[in-house]
Amino acid sequence: MYRQLGNAGHRGVGVLGHDGPAIASSGQLDALVALERIGTRLKFPPNHEIYAEGDRADCWYKVISGTVRVCKLLADGRRHIGEFCFSGDYFGIDSGAERLYSAEAVDDVIVMRFERKATERLMDQNAGLARILRDAVLRELTNAHGRTLLLGRMTALERVAIFLLEMFERRDRTKILDLPMSRNDIADYLGLTIETVCRTLSAFKRAAVIGIPTAHRIELLDREALEAACEA
Repeated sequence: MYRQLGNAGHRGVGVLGHDGPAIASSGQLDALVALERIGTRLKFPPNHEIYAEGDRADCWYKVISGTVRVCKLLADGRRHIGEFCFSGDYFGIDSGAERLYSAEAVDDVIVMRFERKATERLMDQNAGLARILRDAVLRELTNAHGRTLLLGRMTALERVAIFLLEMFERRDRTKILDLPMSRNDIADYLGLTIETVCRTLSAFKRAAVIGIPTAHRIELLDREALEAACEA
């Protein structure tokens, strides 16, 4: 179950996320402060559902801390993970009346929930907020196109290499990366089996491209070799 948290003492922190400096400098800080006033802060423990496929899509979310997986159960029982969301990422901005995907907490997660109708009213009053959400949707479309190429045209080696570089970039890490998701999550994100993911990571480790001191920690030892593997 989720737990609702008070917003007192958190003003300006949750909404800004990793885009804070850029947003402040662009004059859009007031728009995000206004947005936070209509939000509700919620906490979810690991592996708990934030919303389910088929639920009403009457709200959307921003990750304050932790990791969220957006996923879908296919007709044959397989699970497809469409996206991992980290601090500062938006998710659940659906155009239809019902959810096409579900969203779950990977680890301990705090999110801000925004009602769609209240957001639309605020957007009518604030053009800066409309631009922020438009840019978020455009980024998601760009990412979706990249994932289509990843799943449709690339080898297992290329998929795992691109995934690792993506995680290093999105988590703002240079040498050491802590991955909150399981190997099974990674496999379902990349359209591979868990055995293939483990075998590929082991191959990178043997080649001294990465180190794996623990199951959830990756050390980047040879970035050039990992980038070359993306185009193997």
